[in-house]
Amino acid sequence: MTTSTVERTVTPPPVSPSRFPDPQAIMKVRKRNGALEDVNVNKIVRAVQRCAGGLPTVDPMRVAVKTIGGLYDGATTAELDRLSIQTAAGLIAEEPEYSRLAARLLSTYIDKEVTNQDVHSFSQSIAAGYRHGLVAEGAFAFVSANARKLNAAAGEQQPDLFEYFGLRTVYDRYLLRHPETRHVIETPAFFFLRVACGLADSAADAIELFRLMAAHRYLPSTPTLFNSGTARPQMSSCYLLDSPTDDLEAIYDRYTDVAKLSKFAGGIGLAYHRIRSRGSLIRGTNGHSNGIVPWLKTLDSSVAAVNQGGKRKGACCVYLESWHADVEEFLELRDNTGDAARRTYNLNLANWVPDLFMRRVESGEEWSLFDPKVVPHLTDLFSEAFDVAYVEAEKRGLAAKRVPARDLYARMMKTLAETGNGWMTFKDACNRTCNQTAADGTVVHSSNLCTEIVEVTSAGETAVCNLGSVNLARHVTADGFDFDALAETVRTAVRFLDRVIDVNFYPTSAAATSNARWRPVGLGVMGLQDVFFKLKLPFDAPAARDLSRRIQEEIYYHALATSCDLAEARGAHPSFAETRAAIGTLQFDMWGVTPTEPARWDALRARIRAHGLRNSLLVAIAPTATIASIVGAYECIEPQVSNLFKRETLSGEFLQVNRYLVNDLKSLGLWNDAVRAKIKLADGSVQGLDELPGHLRAVYRTAWEVPMRALIDMAADRGPYIDQSQSLNLFLESPTIGKMSSMYMHAWKRGLKTTYYLRSRPATSIAKTTVTKAAPADTTAVTCSLENPGSCEACQ
Repeated sequence: MTTSTVERTVTPPPVSPSRFPDPQAIMKVRKRNGALEDVNVNKIVRAVQRCAGGLPTVDPMRVAVKTIGGLYDGATTAELDRLSIQTAAGLIAEEPEYSRLAARLLSTYIDKEVTNQDVHSFSQSIAAGYRHGLVAEGAFAFVSANARKLNAAAGEQQPDLFEYFGLRTVYDRYLLRHPETRHVIETPAFFFLRVACGLADSAADAIELFRLMAAHRYLPSTPTLFNSGTARPQMSSCYLLDSPTDDLEAIYDRYTDVAKLSKFAGGIGLAYHRIRSRGSLIRGTNGHSNGIVPWLKTLDSSVAAVNQGGKRKGACCVYLESWHADVEEFLELRDNTGDAARRTYNLNLANWVPDLFMRRVESGEEWSLFDPKVVPHLTDLFSEAFDVAYVEAEKRGLAAKRVPARDLYARMMKTLAETGNGWMTFKDACNRTCNQTAADGTVVHSSNLCTEIVEVTSAGETAVCNLGSVNLARHVTADGFDFDALAETVRTAVRFLDRVIDVNFYPTSAAATSNARWRPVGLGVMGLQDVFFKLKLPFDAPAARDLSRRIQEEIYYHALATSCDLAEARGAHPSFAETRAAIGTLQFDMWGVTPTEPARWDALRARIRAHGLRNSLLVAIAPTATIASIVGAYECIEPQVSNLFKRETLSGEFLQVNRYLVNDLKSLGLWNDAVRAKIKLADGSVQGLDELPGHLRAVYRTAWEVPMRALIDMAADRGPYIDQSQSLNLFLESPTIGKMSSMYMHAWKRGLKTTYYLRSRPATSIAKTTVTKAAPADTTAVTCSLENPGSCEACQ
């Protein structure tokens, strides 16, 4: 991001010499080049005022005065710049526009850091990265051959869109740094263009993607942002591994696979269904197995050790079928008490739940647990075939144990309530509606680290997915949601997600094999909450639900259309004939849903049958925590957690307030110290803010105040247009087994493939040391139990 034209034309008023003590005779500052210079406080004031151009609600003198107060003899200009940035950031909770000022100050700081290393253009930045072994030879050659066009694009006036915390995230985590000095060698604009060049076939293509990212309309996922154009371009986000077979060599080979994939910023989903249970006979030694827990303890240590070079912690989620005889011990792996040797705090856990189990929970029947050594075929069966084989195994007396299904389900709920882990993911829904499972023998054995990927795996194929997300917040105009712009964004995004498959570095041959065969991608969204705020829609309003569904339908349509275009030009993916799409079955057909404008879908279906698809899967909604922060949007499809929240950076912690709420409060003349104190005392809720009209209180509810039934139903509305899945967090302020049981039963009945974390209110809250707490108001919970839907106003 560069500073705006306004900044260059601002003429700051002269500063009265009497306003500040005159340090110039006795103080000097050290510039970035090491030279000493007499202090000139007017330079500090002018620098802040330039960045404050066009921000009438900020007071640049507040920031300048604090910065000048930090002067001492020998202070560096870099220190003073950082103090200005931190001061502006500290005022964001009072006035959100200080976020823009802090971002501009930080942008100027970054520009100085880059130019101080003799980097003045994009091609020079790439050359510097290449010299230091950071940039790939191919990317360097591409930029060198197209330097004039690319430098001109990087020098274009970029949209002034960054909020402070987004730009801070880019600076702290994503910009390439000199390996010794640790100074950044690229600006945010150079960073976006470097990512684009790592994926492009031509300068024109690179500039097209660059402009889309610079406009904050779309961002690839973090591994792509980290690694595109670099010496090791591992750009895929997710890897799914089938369970190792039940032998020593296979188990240790799987540890190696996980380590290799995790090293280069891949998130891991690992099935563990095939490993024999505790007490199972080991014929080779005539001993008995210790079950899956010791193996997972070893995996836990490995995941902690391979920490992706310090960029991100290693991350793995282990999936286990609900019939496995060790499932109860599996559910204890993240308990806060018990034997530490049987706990795995670095692993995430997920239940891979068949429909038969949920039906038995509903009817109060018994559930049988099996040693997978005895029933190895159950892992590779789903739906009716699984049901038949499972019941047959019961009849043959092969069960290791029988338990009431409701007791096991309650234990799953207890694990979720206490740890947020043990995610409920539904095996049969994932398999029945997966485009890849049309042929016999292709089975989905798990989801991924964040539960949005649904792809087949086998011993020789490690499923891979490349992710990116559309920022819906940048597709709203004064006239409403801009579906034409959305179509344009989706078509560009899909082309470049497909390109990742061809240029990606694959840490294992099994990953390369699978990705070449299926060519899956996952285009998601972020900023849905922003859309509702901009349009003044309560999150669960009928109009909001309809808009959410329509957005998803349009994304699926244009993603399919683009993939079909690519197939026509370059050929369908090698396994197209084995997919459901090859016989004309699309995702909504598997849900029994009729889309809007069926005629256009029929025409697209005919094109797909004629030309195929370049990608077997196209749509997946990932969590987007970091990339949403970069573009200043709310995460993926989630409601806001609070109207007032804390942001943590390397510079410290800062409070941030919902900027949409602030704008509405300002328009009503209500944005003042008293209202700020009320919101802070209410932990970011405005439901007790009687001064705010009721319709706006409904708009600004938090995740704790929106009924979970609505979130589940909205996810089900989107489902027919998502051929993978969605990372669906659910929120209960005070979880109980009853509420949770009903909630997840409803999710299963609505056909959801996966759910993600269960979020509960933290034990700690925003510090309130600067405000006085009044007597508590009479508040009625609006997040209600699904055991009695419709029993309160929020459910209707």
